[in-house]
Amino acid sequence: MMKKILFAAVLMLSSVAAFAQHSVGSFTLQPKVGMNIANMTDMNSSDPRIGFVGGVEGEYQVSDIFSLSAGVLYSMQGCKLSKSASIAGTKLGGDLTFKTDYINIPIMANVYVVKGLAVKLGVQPGFKVNAKADGNVYAAGLGGNKTVDLADNVKSFDFSIPVGLSYEYANVVLDARYNWGLTKMDDAGDNSPKNSVFQITLGYKFDL
Repeated sequence: MMKKILFAAVLMLSSVAAFAQHSVGSFTLQPKVGMNIANMTDMNSSDPRIGFVGGVEGEYQVSDIFSLSAGVLYSMQGCKLSKSASIAGTKLGGDLTFKTDYINIPIMANVYVVKGLAVKLGVQPGFKVNAKADGNVYAAGLGGNKTVDLADNVKSFDFSIPVGLSYEYANVVLDARYNWGLTKMDDAGDNSPKNSVFQITLGYKFDL
């Protein structure tokens, strides 16, 4: 499924001819806030965690149809668990929320397929801020409503491929993208989960 999405994005990037909202050579700064629908791959009985995402992105308009952007976003990720599972090498019980928060740096190529509508593809390094499990935790030596710090068990670096669409009108930008995680969370082998995040943000572009 992910390969089909990436193929469609690359095909659109290579075959369009339209116009951006901003003039060639311009630079804009876009504060943005929004919502993550985050989950983890290879995790049994997991449900999405709804979390905040927010930060700022800068964009340079290279041509009428092409721009480059880079940003810094605080991103709340992870998942919810209704059954016991092993997370970051720790056996945990159900009815809890696994919270991993990152500072993500999306670097995107943007192609405008019609005025204001952009197809986006890029890379995103991320740096862990914290990792913990909240809720009805039962692990070795623990039980009941607890918070377990898992920061030492989760890798400090994450890498993902963001792909998506954005639409701009009167400098207001609605952005929807999927961040396909490529980095294993820990060293547990093939069963180690990866981040899988759908992201929707609303921002406003300021011309500099």
